[in-house]
Amino acid sequence: MNKPNTKLNAAIIVIGNEILSGRTRDINVLTISNWLNELGVKLEEVRIIPDIQKTIVKTIKEVRKKFKYIFTTGGIGPTHDDITSESISKAFNVSYCFHPKAYKMLENYYGKENFNTGRKKMAKMPKNSSLILNPSSAAPGFNIKNVYCLPGVPSILKSMLGGLNNKIIGGKTILSKTLSLRTVESEISIPLEKIQNKYQNLEIGSYPFFKQGKIGVSLVIRSQNKKLIEKCKNDIIKFIKKKKIKIIINK
Repeated sequence: MNKPNTKLNAAIIVIGNEILSGRTRDINVLTISNWLNELGVKLEEVRIIPDIQKTIVKTIKEVRKKFKYIFTTGGIGPTHDDITSESISKAFNVSYCFHPKAYKMLENYYGKENFNTGRKKMAKMPKNSSLILNPSSAAPGFNIKNVYCLPGVPSILKSMLGGLNNKIIGGKTILSKTLSLRTVESEISIPLEKIQNKYQNLEIGSYPFFKQGKIGVSLVIRSQNKKLIEKCKNDIIKFIKKKKIKIIINK
């Protein structure tokens, strides 16, 4: 029997052929990630999968056992290729049916005369789901156990996250500090590895960049412990100064 996950971690499942094909650029991962950081929940995995029921069902069954929270984006709209809700129902082996409250909300929003089949579809979800209210366009998301299903439209998704603040039990806010340097990764790799080994309770990310014809490296230090971040940053600055490397950004 699988033990329940007690870590404050999360995964995002981006569902949509339009993302995989390159027609649409995803920005929802950034929005959800920043929100989770504030709540003290660590995002550990992101997957992008197609609008294929078998793939959605298999993915949800797998990841819901590994992570405390699962967030899906996309596929809960009114068209034929919006199959997330039905697929989640199959993943949990429950009925795919109208949610009475969602049905009434959408009927009131559109009016009975304009409440067509496509709009009614947005009221269908796994049986006994809880609604995630939508202050932008009425069509709700839903939550079943540790899976939270959100729309793919970025502005609508962002407006719905506030309604989940009381449902997500997090920890201390995940903080970060950034040092941008005029150097290359190979120049700092060895001392940086030593510092990472010293501070194993935080993360140091190294990200090379090329801007305005010049190369550089941004170091991002992440932890829930502000004092630990400052100590780590100071150690990095010490070896940076010894190597006479220019610091472009320190924030």
